[in-house]
Amino acid sequence: MNRVYIKTYGCQMNERDSQAVAALLRNKGYSIVSEEETADVILLNTCSVREQAEQKAIGKAGYITAKKRKKPNLILGIMGCMAQNKGDSLVDTLPDLDLVIGTQKFHRVPDHLDNMIASMNGLGPRPETVVDIEEEAGSQNTIKSHMDDGPKVSAFVSIMQGCNMKCSYCIVPKTRGAERARPMNEIVDEIQALADKGTKEVTLLGQIVNQYAVREFPFVDKKSPFVQLLEKVNAIEGIERIRFTSPHPVGFKDDLIECYQRLPKLCEYLHFPMQSGSNSILKAMRRPYSIEKFRQIIEKLRVIRPDIYISTDIIVGFPGETDEDFEATRSAFEAIGFDMAYIFKYSVRPGTTAEPEGDPISKETKEARNQILLDILGRSSLARNQSLVGTTQEVLLEGKAKRGDAMFIGRTRGYRKVIVPANERLIGELVDVHITDASVSSLNGELVIAD
Repeated sequence: MNRVYIKTYGCQMNERDSQAVAALLRNKGYSIVSEEETADVILLNTCSVREQAEQKAIGKAGYITAKKRKKPNLILGIMGCMAQNKGDSLVDTLPDLDLVIGTQKFHRVPDHLDNMIASMNGLGPRPETVVDIEEEAGSQNTIKSHMDDGPKVSAFVSIMQGCNMKCSYCIVPKTRGAERARPMNEIVDEIQALADKGTKEVTLLGQIVNQYAVREFPFVDKKSPFVQLLEKVNAIEGIERIRFTSPHPVGFKDDLIECYQRLPKLCEYLHFPMQSGSNSILKAMRRPYSIEKFRQIIEKLRVIRPDIYISTDIIVGFPGETDEDFEATRSAFEAIGFDMAYIFKYSVRPGTTAEPEGDPISKETKEARNQILLDILGRSSLARNQSLVGTTQEVLLEGKAKRGDAMFIGRTRGYRKVIVPANERLIGELVDVHITDASVSSLNGELVIAD
């Protein structure tokens, strides 16, 4: 009863949470398996940002509960944002569910499983479904364990939890709670430990990552706590690359912009959510910036780092979005020339301030607007990738590619995916790659052999 399969839906923060749960379980003697068919325990770490993500997880849970009729001792748990958002109502929908674990209770998963398995082994009555979604002080400090199964080439490091923004479409403040920062020295110690084990790249995670500890720690020499943290991570020997996600235009000041010039380990890549190019829609979304301010930040970044790669998030079909509003988004999206983007069709999220507005934009209109932006993105991304053909790029090899026995995958500093023939011993190494071909989504290349 100790084989656990974890399936993760949603963002990098969810991936990091799953890694932490896996590490905690391994430390308690559980085995993390890669196939759900071999598992005694199946945990679904869920997302609530969009309705489609919730429906996928509920559908998967329903499929697994059907399997429990043939394997009655199989334990099924739902964790994360959807668990936090829906709570007891999940048990009404899925009466065979065993665990519902909220976003501040990931560290409680091993104890809950221990108790349930002990009951199944005749040491007590099988407990009712466990629903554990209450807030817990200090929970931000529990997402710090990494799976101890050898060196990790690249690691996510959670530096905070929660969000104090009030975007009208977003359910995250409800599912993740208010902003809570981890102590800076603990984050640095965690990254140092990762570096000691061979990690070369870290991605700092926070819901509004550049707002890290703005209420807990003072500004020093006009530098925000987040910039101070970046400086400390940049000084860690063994760490070669630093990334972070996701920042907000609020708080994205010159001290952070200047980091792209003076911190050599900070990669020339930024994920920077725009959401809309229309000021009236941004206001309705309760995004406290104008499109002019957003573009001004990007212009400053490109002066300092002309080669910076920028990705973004866009929502099409927000209530009240007129043809003129969408044209403003299309125009800004094309003019900025994003290298990658997540483009979402608006869906109503219960409990948000936009919920009373309903979903008045037709599915057909949202589909059409979505496709227009995807077409622009495809042209922009392909052009940027093609500009790299013939150049030599530093690539961090992450592992084997899905296609080809001798093919491996890695990333440039600009977060472009590169496929290259290589040797397994080079996984985790920074190698020079001559780029020979490009598509919309990836690059192909050959190792540069030193003379």
